[in-house]
Amino acid sequence: MVAPQPTREAKMENPLRLIKKYPNRRLYDTKTSSYITLADVKQMVLKQEEFQVVDAKSGEELTRQILLQIILEEEQGGLPMFSSELLSQLIRFYGHAMQGLMGTYLEKNIRAFQDIQKALQEQSQRVYGDNSRVSQDLWAQFMNLQGPAMQSLMQAYIEQSQKMFAQFQEQMQSQTRNMFSGIPFPGFPAAGKDKTDPDKS
Repeated sequence: MVAPQPTREAKMENPLRLIKKYPNRRLYDTKTSSYITLADVKQMVLKQEEFQVVDAKSGEELTRQILLQIILEEEQGGLPMFSSELLSQLIRFYGHAMQGLMGTYLEKNIRAFQDIQKALQEQSQRVYGDNSRVSQDLWAQFMNLQGPAMQSLMQAYIEQSQKMFAQFQEQMQSQTRNMFSGIPFPGFPAAGKDKTDPDKS
């Protein structure tokens, strides 16, 4: 039997959850018609609920700003996830040619990280049943085993990147020399010629 397709009305029952931010910094949840806090927004993230935060007056998108505020609060309390050195490195990427690439790199790695964790949780549930403690222990063991392997992989990646950059730099210098080799500059001898002009000797 084929399951009935959701109607247009059913689809409209679950629209993107809209949260409005007012000038007094209060957040208003249009779904529950009530004011909420950053802690409530954090719970939406943990529950993987889709939502959007906008400025109540201008309609400006503020979702990233709110998520960054949540991260800041999390970093200030408990055990921080980001060290000062890591944060400094991230700041240096802003305005850099690698900024967009680094954002994509981090996003893809976190998504892969989540996929591995999800697969491990599903496998542990099949073996041990719905036991979150066992799942957490297995994940901790996996991460402990992964550490040395990841360090070795990153070291190899960095070394390979350094070699590729050195080759690229050498190629650029060679192209630059070839580009300007035939252009005479006042006060400088042309490439391939001796400083003393044999025709004038």
